[in-house]
Amino acid sequence: MGLYVHHNEDGTITGRNEDTGFAVTLADEEEVKRRLCEDAGWEYTPPPPPSVPPGFHRFTLVDESSGSDGFEDERWAGVRERPPRGCTPADRDGFAFALECERPGKSLLDAVADTVAEIRRDHGVVMNSLGVEQPQERLDRDRDGHAGRTVAHLLLMTAHRAALLGYGRKDLVRLLDATGVR
Repeated sequence: MGLYVHHNEDGTITGRNEDTGFAVTLADEEEVKRRLCEDAGWEYTPPPPPSVPPGFHRFTLVDESSGSDGFEDERWAGVRERPPRGCTPADRDGFAFALECERPGKSLLDAVADTVAEIRRDHGVVMNSLGVEQPQERLDRDRDGHAGRTVAHLLLMTAHRAALLGYGRKDLVRLLDATGVR
């Protein structure tokens, strides 16, 4: 099988699958590679995102409230206009408002906590998710990677849902204390 990628003089990239004759020319090299793999029946694995500077963490905060109008929800107007430094507003397929963030912190949880607190202080709204899907599916030990994002996601989701049910901070802290976590 022959998959080929060629950089053209005009800045575009052409990809070709010799076996099927499929060809595509685009400006985005990764999209060309993705389409070539799709044509070949292979799973495409994008390159890892560039690493963040030391002391910074990359995460996505999401509003997953029921009844939300997604990205255009008026509650998020101030955050869309003046997002925290290092965060960019993002539309999650029209269903949710999100912030793509790269923020400083001693740990991922510190960076998330500082960002959530800043949004609450400056705009009076609280993000309630990190958008982790099926958090029980994968457990690793990287406290500033996927495992850390899962913990932050579950804590934000828990705080949001607890408030909807009438539980307060004391109730949540009492439960955490009961687990013996140090």
